[in-house]
Amino acid sequence: EFRRVLFRSKAITFLKTYGFDCEKQKDVEKLWYYHRRSIVLMTEKLGYSLGDIPEELVDRKKLLDITKLLFYCSPKNHYSEELQKWSCALLRCIHVFVHAENDLFSSYSEEIQNQVLSDFQKFIYHDGQTHKILLTDIQNSQDPSKESIELLHFQSKPFKTSSSTVIKLLARLDALAMKIFDRLGVRFVTKDIFDVFAVLRFLLDQHLISFPHTMPDQSSNNLFPVKLFMEAVQIMKEKQMEKKETQAFLKSFLRDNGSQYDLLRKANDQTHNEFKFIKFITRKLIHIEKDGKRMFSFFFPYEVQIMDEEAYENMNSGPTSHDSYKKRQIDSAKIRLFSKNT
Repeated sequence: EFRRVLFRSKAITFLKTYGFDCEKQKDVEKLWYYHRRSIVLMTEKLGYSLGDIPEELVDRKKLLDITKLLFYCSPKNHYSEELQKWSCALLRCIHVFVHAENDLFSSYSEEIQNQVLSDFQKFIYHDGQTHKILLTDIQNSQDPSKESIELLHFQSKPFKTSSSTVIKLLARLDALAMKIFDRLGVRFVTKDIFDVFAVLRFLLDQHLISFPHTMPDQSSNNLFPVKLFMEAVQIMKEKQMEKKETQAFLKSFLRDNGSQYDLLRKANDQTHNEFKFIKFITRKLIHIEKDGKRMFSFFFPYEVQIMDEEAYENMNSGPTSHDSYKKRQIDSAKIRLFSKNT
């Protein structure tokens, strides 16, 4: 008991440095809140049952003191392996929740979404007669249906939930909450590869994205090398190729010449190699106002994905599907949750 009292004193000091003052009931309740969130994550998202977790760690009335998790976690205190294993897992989840839910972005999600997504939505035109989705300069175009790029889909990715962010952080050893750049994003799906590059050109020409704010180390293009595409476009011009012929030509041109060029792909163990797309992370300067006055500003990173119909269909089935990606992510998170090395 003396060891427990001494350890509690050290644990309280540790938690204060960490950011929570145990002398303040509001801070203590916040820790219990993250404790509950972690139990829910482990049972509802990661697939463990309540029966798997020792009851004295789950039930607040039995645990009584949140610092006991630190006590049970320490190998010096010679508690059962089961208590040590699960208390360590719980603390990992709590730690990641704390970082995922205590950033500037979490506090201003509505303002961020409005300022980022409204820029793109201004250029999305839904043709009521043909029911087509067009990317076009609506305000300056006399006939949007003629001066446009047809999209099969335009999707805005809503903010990742805390649970999704926590699983992603648990799944990857090198992941930090401040480096989760795809909490918000947009996806353009085109009919063919040619239009993928047309969309990219449109975004730059219309200044929908600011090139200096793009993060080079967060970019991927495993769909079609840019230099090879420019070579192909020159040949298509010389042959005066019709639009309907371009997809077949580009695929054969890539097959015959693609080995000469390197594709750019950011490493990600959970994303299947056959998931073909152009993706980059860019940033927007967000302005927070109150009563009509600008209070402060900060940069917010968001993801832009562009892919053709074939890649999109593959994304929704087989090993490249989003469900398969999530399963691989959960499997990795479960391994790291009980790892003694991470």
